[in-house]
Amino acid sequence: MTARALDGIKVLDLSRVLAGPWSTQILADFGADVIKIELPGHGDDTRAWGPPNLIGADGEPELGESAYYLCANRNKRSAAINLAHPDGAALIRQLAQQADIVVENFKVGGLKKYGLDYEAIHALNPRAVYCSITGFGQTGPYTQRGGYDFVAQGMGGFMSITGEAEGGPLRAGVAMADLSTGMYATVSILAALRHAERTGEGQQIDISLLDTQISMLANQGSNYLVGDIVPGRLGNRHPTVVPYKTFEVADGIMIIAVGNDRQFRALCNELGQPQLAEDPRFATSRARTINRDAIEQIVQDLVRDQHRDALIDRFEAKGVPAGPVNTIKDIFSDPFIEARQTVHRFRREDGVEIPTVAYPGKLSATPTDYRRQPPRVGEHTLDILRDWLPIADEALDALAADGVIAQRKI
Repeated sequence: MTARALDGIKVLDLSRVLAGPWSTQILADFGADVIKIELPGHGDDTRAWGPPNLIGADGEPELGESAYYLCANRNKRSAAINLAHPDGAALIRQLAQQADIVVENFKVGGLKKYGLDYEAIHALNPRAVYCSITGFGQTGPYTQRGGYDFVAQGMGGFMSITGEAEGGPLRAGVAMADLSTGMYATVSILAALRHAERTGEGQQIDISLLDTQISMLANQGSNYLVGDIVPGRLGNRHPTVVPYKTFEVADGIMIIAVGNDRQFRALCNELGQPQLAEDPRFATSRARTINRDAIEQIVQDLVRDQHRDALIDRFEAKGVPAGPVNTIKDIFSDPFIEARQTVHRFRREDGVEIPTVAYPGKLSATPTDYRRQPPRVGEHTLDILRDWLPIADEALDALAADGVIAQRKI
């Protein structure tokens, strides 16, 4: 069997919705044993965020198995434990003592009453890496506000630079603040885990949606900090690279993304207008940015009556970056998907197929793998408790009878 990079690492996942589960799914993909703690009878909020839902063997949608939930929870095991019950909180504290990593996304201070905050867990398990994901961080003026991706995109400036110039602000079509926070959380967790392995010293990671969204402004944030430029909405235009946008062609819309002067010369030659590359208004990247309206209109006039796919092929042959504007159906039908094994399909014991988008990185020695389909609520409760804790069956029976834990009947 191929080695897994995170074999033997135990992750206690107290998070829900997207940023936290996105992070812990990555850890699970690399082999960590991630146990997802869910409220008995309810589970992660996103389980109810359908339709669409998984279609079961009976042909009916499965409540609790929404597409949203399925995208962020593979390779995990689910334990249904009521942390609001004193015995449930005590059980989770026992699990935390065995964990290498704890991930949570409760409001600041929300876990303190259960004895599951960083200080309490650090006292029990000093080597544990404890990642707290919130909307606005553990410090600062907004600590008590709820964390929502939409709000972070708006507050973080992202929506002010997204959309058409003459239109209003737009959020991204997916939850970019949540997803990027999940990615940054994973990087931070792995760095802290390396430190803990060297020193035996755990630590708290304080990461917020707003911090991350501001970081993801990248060059646009730097434009303001360096040049006091307040970027605005440019639609599909690039702020400093021209021509770099969508163009109308005879059979739809395509992207031309000229990134340097060499590519611009190749574009002009392929369009039969080599003199444009020598025109002082367009000869350099800086000049094209200043005269963007003129060169964009010229390119638009030259491509308007041409067919998209043939033009893309011609541009690619000459080193001019170009591509289609696909629908999601288009890209999942592209031969790229099969060639790159972009989609993995689980097959459940009842024959139901569960598709999932694979982790994008291809590691030669320690690749990701797909051992478990996204779990049902409490599917592994008893197995997890027996694996991680010295606990007798009689004690498990008592906890179940008191409503502290639940095991889904498969």
